[in-house]
Amino acid sequence: MQTISWLALSWCLVPIVIVAAIYWRWFGTVTELAMASARMLVQLVAVGYVLVLIFAQPTLWVSLLVLLVMFVAAGFIAVRPVKMHQGVLLPAFIALLIAVSLHLAISLKLVLQLDVWYTPQKLIPLAGMYFANTMTALSLSAERFFSDLEAGADRLTASRSAFQAAMIPQINALMAVGLVALPGMMTGQILSGVSPLIAVRYQIMIMAMVLGASGVGSALLLLQLRRHH
Repeated sequence: MQTISWLALSWCLVPIVIVAAIYWRWFGTVTELAMASARMLVQLVAVGYVLVLIFAQPTLWVSLLVLLVMFVAAGFIAVRPVKMHQGVLLPAFIALLIAVSLHLAISLKLVLQLDVWYTPQKLIPLAGMYFANTMTALSLSAERFFSDLEAGADRLTASRSAFQAAMIPQINALMAVGLVALPGMMTGQILSGVSPLIAVRYQIMIMAMVLGASGVGSALLLLQLRRHH
């Protein structure tokens, strides 16, 4: 796979600067974008070095520690849009834990059929994708649920509307994959020299598991919110 130099990577500043100019023109500030971009850079470089160490000496406890950090971070980020409401964090953690654990188990043991399921090269990237997409689904569902309640909808109607809103990105992704765009994981594998036919199988697994984790996680969260709000 072709190596990207740090100098060549600096060209990635161009789209960030363009979006920053739009932010400045429309809102008069680029603070949020600048902070997000800086965090992205620092976090990715740091995690790159950490993963090198983890991959060199894989152990069950290190893999579980990484998953715990991802789980906690995803839970707090998921409830960020509705943090003003009480009693949302615990339901979000429960939904994340069940949804992601279930689909990781299906991926690692049934689809990939790994003898050592905690192999970090497989576990961590998959967990990251499942946590990220489920986290986003939880954010969308919680935000829509409380918005509809405030607009006067009953809890059942609000939860159904929220579930549909949370699933829009996943349904759109299923409809567009292969026709509008090649997903990130598949693109990365192809760029690294993997046969497209092999990359397709991995991508099918990812798309199905992300859909399932997002749907199960959103449903579990909404069922809990419907009972207590």
